[in-house]
Amino acid sequence: MRFASLGSGSQGNALIVDAGETRVLLDCGFSSREAAARLARLGMAPDELTAIVVTHEHGDHVGGVFAFARRHRLTVYLTHGTHAAAPRGSAPLPECRLIEGHTPFAIGSLQVQPFPVPHDAREPVQFAFSDGVRRLGVLTDTGTITPHIVDTLRVCDGLVLECNHDHALLAASRYPASLRRRIGGRFGHLENEQAAALLRQIDTGRLQHVLAAHLSQENNRPELAARALASALGCSEDWIGVADQDGGFDWRQLR
Repeated sequence: MRFASLGSGSQGNALIVDAGETRVLLDCGFSSREAAARLARLGMAPDELTAIVVTHEHGDHVGGVFAFARRHRLTVYLTHGTHAAAPRGSAPLPECRLIEGHTPFAIGSLQVQPFPVPHDAREPVQFAFSDGVRRLGVLTDTGTITPHIVDTLRVCDGLVLECNHDHALLAASRYPASLRRRIGGRFGHLENEQAAALLRQIDTGRLQHVLAAHLSQENNRPELAARALASALGCSEDWIGVADQDGGFDWRQLR
């Protein structure tokens, strides 16, 4: 089982989970052409994908989902609320399967566990993926760490974790006060130290990879995110991976 990011940030997000015969794209905030180009960089073509799963309806996550799924005949899995709120355009929708935020389901050889998160969207979820042996947790776009999030991610082999902003940088940023409140609020995005606090609440003994993701290009720095997570794990800062907007991150293997 392996995973990689096509890009992570406010301009577009997509992550791929590969379990051999099953390859799932998590979100697609890029145009069909751009998504295909980013997949090619990872040595993969769109027709090798099995399905797309969606976290929520914000454009940096869902903006390219329907067009990409139509073009490549992929089924889209998303909650009722996301399905209702996602922008559709005028073209027919691809095949969509509605999921419940607490109910696991299977896509090929992958077991997929959605879990609700506090975010300013209609029915947002994040996901944990398992091939029956290894487990990957993905958590972005949440303003608060809840007990249910901790329970869901308590034991993982890999973790992609939002480190959207640094508190001091956000407070001093040129963003309007209303936007700063939204980002830093209960339904906004995780700050570096909030992400580190999650690591202190889970069993980290099996973690092979930890990736900081969804960093703000203005209100965070890769070294600040890596420092916070490394401090929580008691590891060197260079062991922490950081996803960026242009390149995401390359394949990480779970053994």
